[in-house]
Amino acid sequence: MSTATVDRVLNNRAHVSPQTRRRVSDAIEELAQQEGQLAAKGRRIFVDVVMEAPRRFSREVQQASENVLSDLKPAAIRPRFTVSETMSPEECISILNRIKKRGSQGVCLKARDTPGIRKAIAQLIEKKIPVVTIFTDIPGSSRIAYAGLNNASAGKTAAYLMQNLLGPDTNTVLTTLSQHAFQGEEDRYQGFRSELARLRPDLHLIDASGGGGLNPNTGKEVAEKLQSSGQVAGVYSMGGGNIAILKALESAGKLPSVFIAHDLDEDNLALLREERLTLVLYHDLRSDMLGAFRHVLAFHGMGERPSTSMSDIQIVTPRNIPGTYSTTQT
Repeated sequence: MSTATVDRVLNNRAHVSPQTRRRVSDAIEELAQQEGQLAAKGRRIFVDVVMEAPRRFSREVQQASENVLSDLKPAAIRPRFTVSETMSPEECISILNRIKKRGSQGVCLKARDTPGIRKAIAQLIEKKIPVVTIFTDIPGSSRIAYAGLNNASAGKTAAYLMQNLLGPDTNTVLTTLSQHAFQGEEDRYQGFRSELARLRPDLHLIDASGGGGLNPNTGKEVAEKLQSSGQVAGVYSMGGGNIAILKALESAGKLPSVFIAHDLDEDNLALLREERLTLVLYHDLRSDMLGAFRHVLAFHGMGERPSTSMSDIQIVTPRNIPGTYSTTQT
């Protein structure tokens, strides 16, 4: 094509056929991809992954991250993990400040939504260190993207499934979050509560949150709530600790007919196979981490940003556990 033709397309002028416009658009896209590949070739990109999460979940995330690194070539992503089962906002801010001082090409962050953490994110962005929130968002911050499950939709899906699985004469559902300060779990909770109130306004919710998704702490929270409750018909566990939740329910003689959980970690896989969980709402961690890393690369001019970072919800029962999760996996 002539330079004049390309100029007419770029400036959206008349007398250009749709086919010509499409050819120019395709050529621009191809050149942008080539430029990103050249910029990435041979470069090592250090990305810090900072997470407050139970060890069983952080192990799954680390494995998922390592599994997608080959998909990011020619860039060579080198993830550096800083994870803790409990991480106060002050500890998280200290870690982010050390990363800011040391330097990094990006941060993937799973943390509580607090003013101090939002400020630390803004300071990283000022240093040209992009932050992508993963699994739980911090929407009021300067983060460049969120990668993970649509948590509000997941909560509404859980409510729809719960009301269809429960009998008409039931009246009590137990909910648990690891921390209300995790925006992702809070979005699940609000979505679940609002949708269940619409579908089954007769149901009473008992919230036993704050155990951090850790079995001992979560079990204690649940046991205390059960002391003043009647029979529990259903459980929606948004933050884990399900072994302890079931143990507390069994000790109280209040085992539910429906138990909905999140994620295919080693605890939930075992409970699914034993048919102690009714179903698990699952999202592909590999897809989440691949999207997060691609956002970091795009920030540095190495490829395009993903068109979407939201994971699809998958419903897993004891009868359709994905084949990638073999019976020997630990």
